[in-house]
Amino acid sequence: MAPNKLNSSVNENGSCSPSENGFARSFSLFPAEADHELLQSSIQESDGHLIEFSEALRTVAKALRRAAEGKASAQAEAAEWKRKYELERARNLKLDHKVQSCRVNQGDLDGLKLDSPAKKLVFCDEADELSERCCSRHGICSHEVLRDGNPDSDSKMLRKASFKLSWCSKGEQSDQHKHDIVSFERGNITTAERSSKQISLKWESCPQTVLILTKPNSVSVQMLCAEMTRWLREQKKLNIYVEPRVRKELLNVSSYYSFVETWKDDKEISLLHTKVDLVITLGGDGTVLWAASMFKGPVPPVVPFSLGSLGFMTPFHSEHYREYLESILKGPISITLRHRLICHVVRDAAKSEYETEDPILVLNEVTIDRGISSYLTNLECYCDNSFVTCVQGDGLILSTTSGSTAYSLAAGGSMVHPQVPGILFTPICPHSLSFRPLILPEYVTLRVQIPFNSRSPAWASFDGKDRKQLAPGDALVCSMALWPVPTACQVDSTNDFLRSIHEGLHWNLRKTQSFDGPRDL
Repeated sequence: MAPNKLNSSVNENGSCSPSENGFARSFSLFPAEADHELLQSSIQESDGHLIEFSEALRTVAKALRRAAEGKASAQAEAAEWKRKYELERARNLKLDHKVQSCRVNQGDLDGLKLDSPAKKLVFCDEADELSERCCSRHGICSHEVLRDGNPDSDSKMLRKASFKLSWCSKGEQSDQHKHDIVSFERGNITTAERSSKQISLKWESCPQTVLILTKPNSVSVQMLCAEMTRWLREQKKLNIYVEPRVRKELLNVSSYYSFVETWKDDKEISLLHTKVDLVITLGGDGTVLWAASMFKGPVPPVVPFSLGSLGFMTPFHSEHYREYLESILKGPISITLRHRLICHVVRDAAKSEYETEDPILVLNEVTIDRGISSYLTNLECYCDNSFVTCVQGDGLILSTTSGSTAYSLAAGGSMVHPQVPGILFTPICPHSLSFRPLILPEYVTLRVQIPFNSRSPAWASFDGKDRKQLAPGDALVCSMALWPVPTACQVDSTNDFLRSIHEGLHWNLRKTQSFDGPRDL
């Protein structure tokens, strides 16, 4: 269009005609709308690609997680099958050895001629001896010994066989040695003794040496220790052993206490049981636990005086220590045999279950928990190689009956008389509504295994101390220790136990129902 024509199309006032103005407006706005639509469509396409990409990443993450879980599960299953194979192989080797020894002994016995009654008696005696050797060498077993009745009686009369059952040691490398006998006289089952029977201690010779253990950082305990030490030396002419810390405190009070003896190293501590006749503890239950931990083998009788907060194991009051010690040194006294657990940590790198770290003795309990981890513990539990359960929760408590009023009680376990032989199996906050505590017999061996697919390691503590980490593949093996802790009773074992739960826990304390309410006619 020529310039003059373009200018003529404009009115004098500078405005365009409607048609021309509409054309011009549409022509100027078209590029902006196209750019907006193009930009919007490109954003929608990119959002779709991002969603598809994130879904693909999520699918890959799931696949990788499943592969890792499958690998961990396969490793755990392989390790379990390997362990079962080794146990079965060891069992078969032991059985083959037993069969061969029996064949050898049977061959020796077959050479005898059984013509005379005397030789028949020899055969029976040697068979009994063979059976006794079998019991003493292998696990808990029983044997029957058939004996004839009165030889003059009628041969047609039906006779019941007499036999006996003896509990023997549970393998050559085991710490368990049982000597209880249950007799079966002509088919009638009787038990001569019961493990819960009250035990009395009578001195065959007068005690000569006393070990005094005290609660630290207590002025009243220090004063009582000094007074008791002087009285035992002057009135009873006894030798006194104390800890190095306590001896230093006594010498700071007066040089009179120079006669007090102590030890220098762990070797001398391990020999204390050969020197000490009686142990006196001044403190609470923690002091009794400390006294028990000092003796890795036999423990002398312990006289616990109550100077702590809760005293489930400390029945004696310090105000009357002279009367109590007079009676105890004279004897006889009632004692409570408090069983201990012996614990072994078996690392995953160990070649066998007998390759363990140093054993640890506990009087109350051993606890396996999740520590600082936020994940649930995953613990596989076995009892004499039989699977018990898989614990998923905050942890597990394996307690003695003496420890039934400690951590196990707080976790929902039952209170058990300390003379009852047993092991308490108490879960800590299990993530299950049906997981209830158990009480297992004292002769079993418990094994707690950390599986390979566990999300985090576990931690084991022994009587509240000596904390150890248990990595996946590690295990903790617990059984009843051979040496119990004998503690003196004020009255007897049952009376002291009931008084401790009444006074310490206010057990079943309730107001008595009023007598003036409604009554049955």
